[in-house]
Amino acid sequence: MKNLAALKEHNIAKTNVLYMALELGQGKWRIAFGNGAKQRQIVIEAADLVKLSEEIQKAKHKLHLAADVQFISCYEAGRDGFWIHRYLTECGIINYIVDSSSIEVNRRARRAKTDRLDAEKLLKQLIRFVGGEADIWSVVRVPNQEAEDARRLHREMQALKKERKRHINRIKALLALYGIRYKNKSRQKWENYIEKVRDWNNQPLPTHVKAELLHEIRRLNLVEEQLTEIETQMLQAMQTNNDPVIQQIAQLIMLKGVGLISAWELVMEWFSWRNFKNRREVGALAGLTGTPYDSGNSQREQGITKSGNRRIRALIIQLAWMWLRYQPKSQLTLWFNKRFNESKRFRKIGIVALSRKLLIALWRCAMQNTIPTGAELKVAEV
Repeated sequence: MKNLAALKEHNIAKTNVLYMALELGQGKWRIAFGNGAKQRQIVIEAADLVKLSEEIQKAKHKLHLAADVQFISCYEAGRDGFWIHRYLTECGIINYIVDSSSIEVNRRARRAKTDRLDAEKLLKQLIRFVGGEADIWSVVRVPNQEAEDARRLHREMQALKKERKRHINRIKALLALYGIRYKNKSRQKWENYIEKVRDWNNQPLPTHVKAELLHEIRRLNLVEEQLTEIETQMLQAMQTNNDPVIQQIAQLIMLKGVGLISAWELVMEWFSWRNFKNRREVGALAGLTGTPYDSGNSQREQGITKSGNRRIRALIIQLAWMWLRYQPKSQLTLWFNKRFNESKRFRKIGIVALSRKLLIALWRCAMQNTIPTGAELKVAEV
């Protein structure tokens, strides 16, 4: 928005603006250029910045634009992340990263969809957006490189936990082939468990399946080691780093029901680099706001938007259940029990409402050092 305001301040005529929409593929990039009247599309190899620069200059010549033309570009958020945005910005190009789910689409059951059509539509919407239709799509906020790198630690931990679950499920599946129903191994090592276990006929496991199980266990042990390394890095950062971001995490883990990993993710993923202005922005960007349907005589609630950060949304719902358990005297828990304690169904519905309130309360706690009303603190700080 700041870039758009700057463009208007300089009163740059629309005829002296080169619009560029990038349709990014894994192997090829399709680029649509336009000046508001004419269009031109080309295809280049993915990530070929030299060719991209050449085509930009060529498009300026082909569309008969002045030498001091203003460049404005956009592309959809995806696997390429933010590095293209940073490159374009360094080249003096105003760029917007667009949330793919917010782009207008044809609602017909069947519609033509090709990269050419997608690039053309993206270009037209960019021109409309610059022309003043600010609500035509949602623009992704770009973190700086330090904030982006800080998110890698907890995201790697999430990926490792999913991988750990896959390995454990694979081990259980292999044991089930021989009539063995896995039960709690009572903290013994997996290797010892496999050596002692017997099949449905009280016989040792066959050679090859036993070897496969041991291979799977080795991979599981490696994942466990990497998870331990990440947790150690977090603990070391909490003990030795006086950075303001670390202090925000320390503020959160003082609360009962909030652990180090949850607080780390909330701050690094959400609070530390987003400049929220008010509580409405906090709830909306997490996708925790309602979507009422009110048309004619039909009125109903469609649930939350789910348009924000899915990681934060999943985390805060888990924290809401923990909050009810460890903060029974807090104002949030009392409010929840008063309104949603009639049945399990109501509690499952109400936990979403509590999640939004809790996220706002934790944001205030981290950023403004405001303890939620009635919340209890841990006896010893982590």
